[in-house]
Amino acid sequence: MDVSQYLEIFIDETKEHLQNLNTQILELEQEPDNMDTVNEIFRAAHSLKGMAGTMGYKRMQNLTHDMENVFSKVREGELKVNAAIIDTIFQCLDALEEYLDNIQSSADEGTNDNENIIKALNDFLNGNAVAEAPAEAKKDDAPAAEAASAADATPAADGDDKSKWKNIKFSEEQIHVMAEAKKNGKNVIGLTVFVQETCILKAARAFLVYKTLEELGEIIISEPSAQDIEDEKFDFDFSMIVVTESDIDTVLKGAKSVSEIEDAFGDMVDIPEGAADTAQESQETKPAETTAAETKPAVAASGETPNKPAEKKKPVVNRTVRVDIEKLDDLMNLVSELIIAKNSLVSAATSEGTAGTENVNEHIEYLENVTTNLHESVMKVRMVPIESVVNKFPRMIRDLQKKLGKKMELYMSGEETELDRTVVDEIGDPLMHLLRNSADHGIESDVNLRKERGKPEAGSIFLDAYQDGNNVVIEVRDDGNGIDVEAVKRKAIERGTITEEQGAAMSDKEIINLLFLPSFSTAKVVSDISGRGVGLDVVKSKIESLSGEVEVKSTLGVGSTWTIRLPLTLAIIQALMVVIGGEKYAIPLGNIQTIEDIEPQEVETVQQKEVINLRGNIIPIIRLNEILGCESTKDPSENLVVVIVKKGDKMAGLVIDELTGQQEIVIKSLGKYINKSKVISGATILGNGEVALIVDPNALI
Repeated sequence: MDVSQYLEIFIDETKEHLQNLNTQILELEQEPDNMDTVNEIFRAAHSLKGMAGTMGYKRMQNLTHDMENVFSKVREGELKVNAAIIDTIFQCLDALEEYLDNIQSSADEGTNDNENIIKALNDFLNGNAVAEAPAEAKKDDAPAAEAASAADATPAADGDDKSKWKNIKFSEEQIHVMAEAKKNGKNVIGLTVFVQETCILKAARAFLVYKTLEELGEIIISEPSAQDIEDEKFDFDFSMIVVTESDIDTVLKGAKSVSEIEDAFGDMVDIPEGAADTAQESQETKPAETTAAETKPAVAASGETPNKPAEKKKPVVNRTVRVDIEKLDDLMNLVSELIIAKNSLVSAATSEGTAGTENVNEHIEYLENVTTNLHESVMKVRMVPIESVVNKFPRMIRDLQKKLGKKMELYMSGEETELDRTVVDEIGDPLMHLLRNSADHGIESDVNLRKERGKPEAGSIFLDAYQDGNNVVIEVRDDGNGIDVEAVKRKAIERGTITEEQGAAMSDKEIINLLFLPSFSTAKVVSDISGRGVGLDVVKSKIESLSGEVEVKSTLGVGSTWTIRLPLTLAIIQALMVVIGGEKYAIPLGNIQTIEDIEPQEVETVQQKEVINLRGNIIPIIRLNEILGCESTKDPSENLVVVIVKKGDKMAGLVIDELTGQQEIVIKSLGKYINKSKVISGATILGNGEVALIVDPNALI
């Protein structure tokens, strides 16, 4: 029986069962005698066992079978729930998560039998109720001190490891490209980059290395492929071949400049003389079809290495949304109305005379009304509660509490707040990072210090979500130590990020914002949990890539609040259409405060920057024609049209040539090849077929 067609459903349902189990076992830890919870856990384990057996995942089936047996004995009163059982069951869930990750990436559960966990479960079944939970084998749970010493050690102990790029097998086309580059005076450099083993978002770090190196030259080969790296299907190192005019020291320095990169090693690639000609000749002697197939630009674009064994097809995941039947009924009704509107328009268009024209206008209004309602209905279908993301955090805080030896509680509100599915899938990692920061560096380790400050012994971490207009706001708060602004300033001066004079002139808020700079950290020891600042640049870039913003407020000794503001949906937005240098552009309405008519003499210069004084506020202005590299069509003596935009508490005035009105636009992605400009966040197709680029005010500010 071919079960691959059910793989997506299996993955989605397994995730739900695992999340449910995590929640129920946390409840059981608080109330060990609650039989309703025990029954719920038994049912979930039983369902998982049946599903895994049907799909042919034997290891997963064996583990859930033993879990089910343990809870069967608990139900019958033969076994008492204790701390060791709870810890072991949590390890079972981690093992099941590992199986699920393997299934997601390769449709195969892997080879780990988890014998130590199965033995512990059987010990409980055999009457050894005080059996200890098996020792953790996961890298994530190494003590902070070990992680710190691991961070100091170089992962590449021997020469072969450091030169993994030498294991890349080149095709004739690639040799030809490299030889041609060398002939033109360029350097061909092979390098292997090692990511710290304590790094949480290794794919994001690898992406930053790629971005840095692409500014120096062209990456022609990547091992593993760019797609595998994006999907985190690599260990803690990756190799690449770069064609560049820069020398090897510059390339290595560029790779090492990215935070949480352990080290990078490289050398010139040795290409035999005449290789280009040989490769060219052999290419020309091949049959035409073969050459066409083999010289596809896929190698340079995706970094795919030739001659790799065909991988199992990776299942597409996170593509499903559960929808209330009422929402589908609404959609069905609106589609019916759409068909009626279409038929009315066709009928009116065939009518003769003035009455026909008036009818057409009436029906267009009706059609507009139906499409607006249809859009709202479709958006509601795409919306899912953020509950699916935040539900895993209570378990994470419980584990951190044990690992850090601190007492802390997580309080969550607004889990039912809905966001677009694409956004919900992306915000898990940034939120996890902020919560770990609060647990590790926010909550004080010294209980006496908390008492002196009039705080309860157990630290509190809050995760609140709520809707605010067209945005969703997520706040992560803690009642901990807060951010020591002076320590951040000293660290910034030490690193040369700012001078002492700049530091003296900066406000507390500006100094705290330095934490979002790449590789900026005030942590004295690198731990596997966090280091305030390590990774905050990744949090910021991830949120901004979702058209959101993140800001922090902190009071020393009282606590910190991290606020994330995200748009409800990424697909369709209200925008102001403007013209700059004869081209049409769109500015998202959510960022716009006001539109002002400013006389040229009102523009003043402060520190070589143009500003205007708007009702007592000094606002910098940005001439968009200069940023976009086009000539303004307005006469310098004419009044300026200035669109005032806001990001957090910062404002700026965007100078445009003319306004054309407000419009609802559908955002289209620019794709991987032309998304280099941060100023442009996407494009839209207008009613007349023209393409208008969407300006990102956040990036401009």
